[in-house]
Amino acid sequence: MFTPKPIGFVRSPYSQTTAVPRGLGAKHDAEGELEILPEFEAGLQDIEGFSHLFVIWVFDRSETAALVGPTPIDGIPHGVFATRSPFRPNPLGLTVVELLGREGNRLRVRGVDMLEGTAILDIKPYLSGIAADKLRRGWLDAAESKAKA
Repeated sequence: MFTPKPIGFVRSPYSQTTAVPRGLGAKHDAEGELEILPEFEAGLQDIEGFSHLFVIWVFDRSETAALVGPTPIDGIPHGVFATRSPFRPNPLGLTVVELLGREGNRLRVRGVDMLEGTAILDIKPYLSGIAADKLRRGWLDAAESKAKA
C-alpha cells in the first residue's frame, strides 16, 4: 500500500472552502506560496525556468465521496471523474499555477485554489504537447455555450 507524505504546504488567502471561486467564469488569480519542506528543497533546483507548474495536493477537509453529483457550473449530475469535485474516492487535487518566483524553499505562485495549510504531494512542470484544436472539454463546452446564450 502506498502512503503519501507531504512535501510541503500551501500558503493561501483562502481559509474556508466557500471563499474559493467556483462555477462558470471563476477566476483563479489569487496569489500564494508553496512552502516546500526543507528536506525536499534540493528538488526545486532549476524550477525557475518554468512559467507554470502542476501541483498535486490533498482535499484534506473533504470527508465524503460521491461517484455522481451536480456541479456548481450547470447543476447537472456528472461522474466524479468528469469533474473537479472534492468528493473523490482518493481526495487528490490538481491545480496549474503560474510560478512568479522562488525564495529558497518557497515558491510564489498565482492561481491558488487550495485552502491555507493544504498538504502538497508533488509538483511537476507544466508541459503540454496537445494542440489546442485537438483538445475537447466534454460537458463543460456545452455548459459554457449555454451560459453565453
